[in-house]
Amino acid sequence: MADRNYLDLWNESLSLFKDDVGEEEFNFWHSKLDYIRAEETEIFVAIPTSLILELFSSKYLKLLTEKLTGLCGESIKINLEIHKKENIAEENPEKSEKEPESIAVNANANTNAAKNREEKKNSPQLQEEYTFETFVVGEINNYAYNAALAVSRNPGNSKMYNPLLIYGGTGLGKTHLMQSIGHFIHHNSDQKILYITGNGFLSEFVGVMQSGPKSKDAFTKKYRNVDVLLIDDIHNIERGAGTQDELFYIFEALYNKKKQMVFTCDRPINELKNMAPRLQSRFRWGLNVELQLPKYEELIAILKKKMEIKKAELKKDINISDEIIELIIKNISSNVRDMEGALNTLIGYADLVNKPVTMEIAQRELKDKFADPKQGNLSIEMIQKVVAESFNLIPNDLKGKKRTAGKVRARHIAIYLSRELTENSLTEIGQSFGDRDHTTIMHSHRLINEESRSDPNLYTILENLKKTIKELNVK
Repeated sequence: MADRNYLDLWNESLSLFKDDVGEEEFNFWHSKLDYIRAEETEIFVAIPTSLILELFSSKYLKLLTEKLTGLCGESIKINLEIHKKENIAEENPEKSEKEPESIAVNANANTNAAKNREEKKNSPQLQEEYTFETFVVGEINNYAYNAALAVSRNPGNSKMYNPLLIYGGTGLGKTHLMQSIGHFIHHNSDQKILYITGNGFLSEFVGVMQSGPKSKDAFTKKYRNVDVLLIDDIHNIERGAGTQDELFYIFEALYNKKKQMVFTCDRPINELKNMAPRLQSRFRWGLNVELQLPKYEELIAILKKKMEIKKAELKKDINISDEIIELIIKNISSNVRDMEGALNTLIGYADLVNKPVTMEIAQRELKDKFADPKQGNLSIEMIQKVVAESFNLIPNDLKGKKRTAGKVRARHIAIYLSRELTENSLTEIGQSFGDRDHTTIMHSHRLINEESRSDPNLYTILENLKKTIKELNVK
C-alpha cells in the first residue's frame, strides 16, 4: 500500500491532545513520539523503549487515537514501533539535522556522570552493593528496572513517575532497586536524598511526638526539605494513623515542589486495608510496578552474578558449580535473598576451609537452610498437596469456595502452615487459596494457632505435617 502524508493531521491531533493532558505532560510525551510514515488507515510512530511504549499505550494511546479519528472522520490506527533515537533520522529526514547534536550532548553527559561517580563517595544511608550495575535484569523484572532507571535520570520532573511505588514479595529486589535509584542520583547530582524504612519512619515519628513541639518542627523540616525521599516497606506504617497523616502532609509538600518520592510495599497499594484512602490515592498518582520471582534461567544468572561479586570482594577464585546453583534454586523456591544467603554460605565455606565445594558438601552445609521453616524455601503448592492428601482431598478443594466441614478444616490448616513455613505475604497466600482476602488468611491462622495450644491432637497433626513437608522439600 502506498505511503500517505498524514504529518499535518498528526500534528493537529497532538495539539488537541495537548489541550486535554496539559503542557507539562504533553512536553514529556511529545519528546518520545516521532512520526515515521502513514498508510491508508494507519500512522506509524517511533517510540524509544518498550517501557515508554507500554506506559503510553495504557495511559494515552486511546485518547490520541480518538483525536485522529475525530479530525479525519474515519478510523485511524496508531502503530507504535520501538526505534532507537539514532535510527529515527534515517526514517524521518525532517529530524535528521537535530539528531547528531542530541547524541553528542548525551555522550558528554554520560562521560561526566561516570567521572562524578568515580570521585564522589557512596552515601552512608545506602548499601554499597545495591546499584543498577549489580541488579540482574531479566524478562520478569525488566519493566520495574527501566522504571527505576527513568526515575534516576530525571527525578521529580515527571508526574508519570512520581511517586514510583515498587511492590512484590519478600526478597525479590525491591530494596535493591530503590537503593539503586538513590546511588545513581547521589553520584550524578547534588540532590539531597533521604532513605528510611517504614518501621524507621514510624518509630521516629512516635519518638518525636513524645518529645515536644521543637522535635516535631525539626522532624517536619527534615522530611519536607529533601529532594528525593525513599521509604522502604511502606506497609509497616499501616498501623499508625498519626504517622499516616504526617506522611500525607510530607507527600503533599514534596509533590508540589516536584521532589521525587519512591516507596516499596509487599503488596498492591489497594490491599493495604488500614491505610488512609487519601494516602492510598497519592501512592497511585504516579507509577506502580510489580516485582515477581524471576524465571529459572534468570535465577541462575542472578546467583552467578552474585558469585562474581563475592569473588571480587574476597579476591579469590572460588567457583560454585552450575549443579550446586540449581540445587539452591530448587530447594529455596520463592525468595532470591535466601538463595543468595545459601550461596554465601558455600562461598564462605570455600574461603575458610580453602577447598572446593562438592555436591556432597553443599547438601551437608545447606541442609538446615533447606529445612528452615522461615527461609522462604517451601512452596505453598507443596503444602497444599501434603495437606490435601492427609485429608483425602485434592489441592483444588483447598482453593474452592465450598464450606463443607472437612474442606474448611483442611483449608484452615493449609493456610496456617503456609503462614508458618513460608515468607509469603498475607496477600500472596490469599491468592494461592482462591484469591481470598488477607483478613481471611489472618483469621484462619489465628484460629488454628489458638486451637493448637489447647488441643494436643491438633498440635501433633500440625507437627507431623510440618515434618512431612520438610522431608519432601529437601531434594
